[in-house]
Amino acid sequence: MADTDYVLGTHDDEIERLELQHRVWRERVLDCWRRAGIKPGNTVMDVGCGPGFAALDLAGIVGPTGIVKALERSKRFLSHLDASAKQQGVANIEPVMIDFNRAALPKFGADAAWCRWVLCFLPRPEMLIEQMAAAVRPGGTVVFHEYLNYGTWELAPHQPEFSLFVQAVMASWRNDRGDPNVGLRLPSMLHDAGFEIIYESTIIDVLRPMDFAWQWPEAFLTTNSSRLIELGELSAEDAQAAISAFEAVKRSPAGRMITPVVLEIIARRS
Repeated sequence: MADTDYVLGTHDDEIERLELQHRVWRERVLDCWRRAGIKPGNTVMDVGCGPGFAALDLAGIVGPTGIVKALERSKRFLSHLDASAKQQGVANIEPVMIDFNRAALPKFGADAAWCRWVLCFLPRPEMLIEQMAAAVRPGGTVVFHEYLNYGTWELAPHQPEFSLFVQAVMASWRNDRGDPNVGLRLPSMLHDAGFEIIYESTIIDVLRPMDFAWQWPEAFLTTNSSRLIELGELSAEDAQAAISAFEAVKRSPAGRMITPVVLEIIARRS
């Protein structure tokens, strides 16, 4: 598969958006890793590492006696990670190019695995979870952030033009054989793969335009409206109408945004 097969793309704007996304989510992610017990000396898999922003943070946590296995099928994303690691003097990240739809995960005997917004793009997410069970040592943990209900992404007051954009996003993932609400199936998939769930929680925010986290969904709208036009999921007119509705709410003193519901789940391999 080529990088162009990514439903969200791997272009420069997408890399910049992913960096912003990681900065917005970073504190929550660090808390999540602490709950999962990730510590110095661990071997940790970053499953679907993208350009590697989380992998670099994980490398700092596990330290020089640990290692991060950065798993990703995009050569462009892995090249970005390699360049960033060299620039920052990080030597404990091992990039692994792998297509989760075509190859099994190596049996690393990892202490932990981190996976964020990957299952929602896979036609058979249960297959990856089964492979993660084989790649993590007994007693090791797997940590997920996945969408539980993508359709809660809303503007207040309600803007039908923006809701049309959200529905187009969900349709584009489904047409690529993904599932924007894969979190609904995640607990049962983990159970079937032999994991014990030790923590689960939902994350949803009501944001004001001045909130730092507002930038995360705003950047997604900006970069992916053109991608949806390219994929034929949204017309240029509807994309512009969604952006205009978004900007109107952003300018309003009472404007709010409700984010998609994310499931945080930590499970231990039996």
